[in-house]
Amino acid sequence: MRLTQIFAAAAIALVSTFAVADDAADKAIRKSLETLQLDTPVESITASPLPGMYEVKLKGSRVLYASADGQYIVQGYLFQLKDGKPVNLTEKAERLGISKLINDIPVAETVVYPAIGETKSHITVFTDTTCPYCHKLHAEVPELNKRGIEVRYVAFPRQGLGSPGDEQLQAVWCSKDKKAAMDQMVDGKEIKAAKCDNPVSKQFALGQSIGVNGTPAIVLADGQVIPGYQPAPQVAKLALGAK
Repeated sequence: MRLTQIFAAAAIALVSTFAVADDAADKAIRKSLETLQLDTPVESITASPLPGMYEVKLKGSRVLYASADGQYIVQGYLFQLKDGKPVNLTEKAERLGISKLINDIPVAETVVYPAIGETKSHITVFTDTTCPYCHKLHAEVPELNKRGIEVRYVAFPRQGLGSPGDEQLQAVWCSKDKKAAMDQMVDGKEIKAAKCDNPVSKQFALGQSIGVNGTPAIVLADGQVIPGYQPAPQVAKLALGAK
């Protein structure tokens, strides 16, 4: 089940310990989460920066908070007021989780458009060859490459597995030259490739786990997710700031 947002918690000038939860707290929190019938496994439970509350990381990088006895479960943002400015600790933790998941994708399982000259940063794009805004972004990939941004495509059939987009993406990933196949497919040309073991369904599931629900979805190196199309200069500015 999906938790609705209960409230956003705020913490002022707190020091984070991030200690692993003791056995009693860990068991109590896990028992409460089982009662809630969450559809996402728990990856870790650690002490949060807010005394008495624990940080619960779910698979796919989502973060919840829980009291030590498991009686209170919170979904929302935890802020720290640092030097008079609010820092979103929840978003920071989630980005770290997303960054690890995305950057652990084997490059061989992506369609790569390398930077021209020095590689200054990279972005990972969840794409669908039937998506008009993906085509628009694809037309600007050369500009991103010129700016030193490597573009790595991963598959996300927006209409689900078994859809025309899924079939097209599988054809791209099963082609000997994935980059050329991607270019041709975006241009509206039919690509025929023998069926093969491919990562399309796995990448689709990964996208869903981090909250992707449409294409294109751009993930920066630091784990920030940018939903939807953005022009190349804006993407490059964000990507270079996130390296």
